[in-house]
Amino acid sequence: MTGSPRRTLVTTALALLAAVAPLTPSATAAPRTSAAADAPAALDLSASRAQWIDKNTLAWEVQGDAASQELVYARDGKLAVKDGELTGEGRRIRLTPAEGGLTDAQRKKYPHLKSYAAFTVDPRDRDRVRHALTGQLVATRAGADGTLLTATGVQTQGILDDLYGAAATKAALGPQFRDGRPTLALWAPTAQSVSLELDGKRVAMRRDDAGGVWSVAGARSWAGKQYRYVVKVWAPSVQKVVTNKVTDPYSTALTADSTRSIAVDLDDPKLAPKGWEQLKKPKATPLRGAQIQELHIRDFSVEDKTARHPGTYLAFTDTKSDGVKHLRELAKAGTSYVHLLPAFDIGTIPEREADQATPDCDLTAPAPDSEEQQACVAKTAAKDAYNWGYDPLHYTVPEGSYASDPDGTRRTVEFRQMVQGLNGSGLRTVMDVVYNHTAASGQADKSVLDKIVPGYYQRLMADGTVATSTCCANTAPENAMMGKLVVDSLVTWAKEYKVDGFRFDLMGHHPKANILAVRKALDALTLKKDGVDGKKIVLYGEGWNFGEIADDARFVQATQKNMAGTGIATFSDRGRDALRGGGPFDEDPGVQGFASGLFTDPNASKANGTPAEQKARLLHYQDLLKVALTGNLSAYTFTDSSGRRVKGSEVDYNGAPAGYADAPGDALSYSDAHDNESLYDALAFKLPADTTAAERSRMQVLAMATSTLAQGPSLSQAGSDLLRSKSLDRNSYDSGDWFNALHWNCEDGNGFGRGLPPAADNKDKWAYGKPLLTSANLTPGCAEINGTSAAYQDLVKLRATEPAFSLKTTDQIQSRLSFPLSGTSAETPGVITMELGNLVVVFNATPQAQEQRVAGLEGTAYGLHPIQARGADPVVKSASYARGSGTFSVPARTVAVFERG
Repeated sequence: MTGSPRRTLVTTALALLAAVAPLTPSATAAPRTSAAADAPAALDLSASRAQWIDKNTLAWEVQGDAASQELVYARDGKLAVKDGELTGEGRRIRLTPAEGGLTDAQRKKYPHLKSYAAFTVDPRDRDRVRHALTGQLVATRAGADGTLLTATGVQTQGILDDLYGAAATKAALGPQFRDGRPTLALWAPTAQSVSLELDGKRVAMRRDDAGGVWSVAGARSWAGKQYRYVVKVWAPSVQKVVTNKVTDPYSTALTADSTRSIAVDLDDPKLAPKGWEQLKKPKATPLRGAQIQELHIRDFSVEDKTARHPGTYLAFTDTKSDGVKHLRELAKAGTSYVHLLPAFDIGTIPEREADQATPDCDLTAPAPDSEEQQACVAKTAAKDAYNWGYDPLHYTVPEGSYASDPDGTRRTVEFRQMVQGLNGSGLRTVMDVVYNHTAASGQADKSVLDKIVPGYYQRLMADGTVATSTCCANTAPENAMMGKLVVDSLVTWAKEYKVDGFRFDLMGHHPKANILAVRKALDALTLKKDGVDGKKIVLYGEGWNFGEIADDARFVQATQKNMAGTGIATFSDRGRDALRGGGPFDEDPGVQGFASGLFTDPNASKANGTPAEQKARLLHYQDLLKVALTGNLSAYTFTDSSGRRVKGSEVDYNGAPAGYADAPGDALSYSDAHDNESLYDALAFKLPADTTAAERSRMQVLAMATSTLAQGPSLSQAGSDLLRSKSLDRNSYDSGDWFNALHWNCEDGNGFGRGLPPAADNKDKWAYGKPLLTSANLTPGCAEINGTSAAYQDLVKLRATEPAFSLKTTDQIQSRLSFPLSGTSAETPGVITMELGNLVVVFNATPQAQEQRVAGLEGTAYGLHPIQARGADPVVKSASYARGSGTFSVPARTVAVFERG
């Protein structure tokens, strides 16, 4: 209770009488003013424009003066506005305007509310605050004559954290087992009641008033039982009190299609595959040296004829399959991690095979440029077995469609077997995690969190609607219990599934503090205590800056610039765009870049500009790539292509600094990923149409080399070393197996020419793509596919065996890495020459052999690096060095690494 103990019984009684007075219009009430009549939008209870930020303060953007303001609450949720009056049985909490508005501390915590007016809860009414939060809440302002001027719903995220956060963040939620006995706990502070539905029966739960946590202790017989929570709560999205039967957001196991949670102890020995406790992992590679393969679980094996468990977790245990053999080759070359696209419980895939739709036509029959394949795939896309999985339903349970049986704990066992299989192949495992949004919100079928504490876990806009800048219903990790869910979930994946790293989808939508809290929690895991060395777990994510939280509007974001120096990497788009050309959303996909022929091998696209414009842009792209090769260091200084001495942060990238990293490992380089066109498809659009298959293979290797040989971690989409194509599909998240499947056997092709890509995201590019899909130049054979992979593996091996590619400090990079020809008359458009310790690397993206004379190296012995000299690429073996003049000669479309002799 927060009310003053000094109040007399008379005062209390009078206040209570006023508080329960009906809110129906009075026969003697003053008539509404024209201002109220003319502003119906001001009387809208479906919006929530007021924000209760702590137990004493309401923030509200209001205009004009009012004689009084109140919070009105009703447990039955029947407050309404009728004829300009608030109706229904409600209780009142008086509010007083706070002179000067929000305090400095409040503005710092809620910067997006800094201009809002502040209203203080009357001390006489503070004992009603907790009760008020369990029903409908309305903020009102009235004129001197009692006329209702404004009425709106109230957002309560801030006050819930203020009242309950300290205790609730320390609570153990979900199923917790001790000596075989489970305790089930759910945070639901606004619920009017919560009970447990176990095997169809209701079991009462006890509420802890300090934290708002409801819990119940069960018997041993509860282990393995199905359950749901029955939550009675006010739901603003439907403007009524509802009773939801909802699964546990902290579920550790689920029935098929996530209809019920299952009380499961993840430490149960029955869920541990043979050898799980003694699992030996490959040696950990520091993030700054990580070479990562990004892989979708179903893509990996669904069309692999040699896999015994196609499309499932267990495919990674098929040691004789073509896919596993290829992963082992990559691991042997130096690839250190496999990054799995989302593998938690997914909201859009029917988990039982019998319920999954399949295309009902022969996809192999139509022509390579036909519309028929995509039309057929689109008919079943919503109900087939395919989705990338960026639509989370339950964050801490493996997806059921990848298991041999989605009903129960086979998914737990088989996920662990997958980790064993990858570790046994010499690869550590990274999970792609998506905590920035949910599959749905409100009362939707696929909503979980918002049915338990409505309006809390989702990020709300100023009017109380759910933000959707991420594509879906955004979450709010800035709120204490959503932040806790992120940390708790990741610790579970690390401890119970022995996952070695996490990649955060849209990490910029998280507060920096939340990601650092994850790092701290993982660092606390030890082999002795937890079976895991948490400090060796790598973290990286998408640090994009956009949406309602852009430019730190609500909190300090986990964006590229803000995460510098934390040891948590962000994807760097600088090098990707420079090597490809343009950006992912260009109207004309023919915009060229360094590795796609800009100026040196122009295509027919007018979007590239005049030769002079192309040359200027190419030289700027080369500067962007130089910065990328340093690991995107902001403080690294070099001479740019114009001859100026600049820092990485002073090189322009679309109005932002190209260099933003403080240390090696802050930025992750990549030439392609699951998003946007695959590298092969991007080059298909950009290279001149008459470029041969062999030449395309060489450009693929050169493009991949710009990230593989850069300082800091590097990621490649699985199959890019095999010229992987998705038939020009730029957004294949729901395009089915036909467009997405990996082809490990070169005789099956590379995926190109499987028809025009799905219309929904690609029709505007069909005119550009249709002539390409039938081109013989774009249909590589085994020589090109296998040759690309072998040359790429040589580069990975070079990267892994030469310490110079993984320098530890900015100072080391500044002193050992340089671009000796940059900004001089000897700088060649389309060629980058990099000196790195005892190595010289020449990237020749032009269609002609090039000579690069480096003054100061005359008389110094160099030779082609032994890995390339003995390697798979016959062309690079003709690269040479003239000691007398210090001149390096490199064949067309080739990256060559020379070693000082």
